[in-house]
Amino acid sequence: MHVPPLPWHAIYPVPQSAAAGIRREKLLQWFRLDKQAGRDFFLVDLRRTDFEGGTIRGSVNLPVQTLYPAIPTIYSLLIQSPVKEVVWYCGSSEGRGKRAAKTRLRSLVLEGGIKGWAAAGKEYTDFMDNYNASVWTK
Repeated sequence: MHVPPLPWHAIYPVPQSAAAGIRREKLLQWFRLDKQAGRDFFLVDLRRTDFEGGTIRGSVNLPVQTLYPAIPTIYSLLIQSPVKEVVWYCGSSEGRGKRAAKTRLRSLVLEGGIKGWAAAGKEYTDFMDNYNASVWTK
């Protein structure tokens, strides 16, 4: 009898509390106010397909299935920095984004994820690195 493999998240703890959401309009406003990812906030792309179709400017790609072992190191670095907010996102930010958002820093989950960001129009895609429209129009 074939037993299907467990999903990636089965070995990790379930988040104990829900993280606050951040609307894409608010994140776009941060960029327009000259806030910078990496300096004023930390932006994490949790997708496994790395930067397929582009990523929001300044994001660090940390696929969620490899994130948990790295969390202590990431948090110790961030706590020593001026960064006060971490914005997590994945495709829709309904699964991986919410699972990763448990932190001592102010954790925010990008509502609608990268899909919502890319679908919101040119004012959003202008703030994407390596944007590839064909990926988002499938």
